[in-house]
Amino acid sequence: MRLLLAVFFFFFSAAHALHFYLDANQQRCFIEELPTDTVVQGHYRALEWNEQEQAYGENPELGIIVDVQEEPSGHVVVHSIGPLDGRFTFTSHEAGDHSICLSTNYTSWFSHTHIRLYLDIVVGSTKPDVEHDRSHVSELAAKVRDLNSKLEDIRREQQYQREREEDYRDLSEATNSRAVWYSVAQIGVLLGTCAWQLRHLKRFFEDRKSR
Repeated sequence: MRLLLAVFFFFFSAAHALHFYLDANQQRCFIEELPTDTVVQGHYRALEWNEQEQAYGENPELGIIVDVQEEPSGHVVVHSIGPLDGRFTFTSHEAGDHSICLSTNYTSWFSHTHIRLYLDIVVGSTKPDVEHDRSHVSELAAKVRDLNSKLEDIRREQQYQREREEDYRDLSEATNSRAVWYSVAQIGVLLGTCAWQLRHLKRFFEDRKSR
């Protein structure tokens, strides 16, 4: 049972923890491909370079701007300005790529401040903690809840694959339809050309005969 849970957790939960550097007037973006109705949670922490101390540290005036958009429609899902240590959460309304962009609240283009930004993104459904006292929950009940969570993730992944297959089928049908009309147009042009050539030859021979 533990091995089964480990396999499910490996394939159907996604977490991304990283850190990167950016200047005060820069924006850094990441692309996440999400199914429909998927909850995404993010936690960030920003540290600013201090020239006097020659180290990265916290600056209370530093704020982080989070922008999340659906690609390629450009629909804004999240636009928020938070403190140097904050969180954001959103739910994908449509399947596809989502761009998650972070920047600072500094507006001066002449600022040379360097920021170290830690970012942790967790992709998956959020399950509420109904019982606060885990001592009264049996190990079997906890395993059942975990399995139900993984089965929900499987169902969401299957739904996403069905949506992708429907999009591919619609694209194939549209391509085939255009190919058929293109062939019909080619045949029409060919028949028109033949008719014009036959008419031209008929007039040519009639002129030769009359002479």
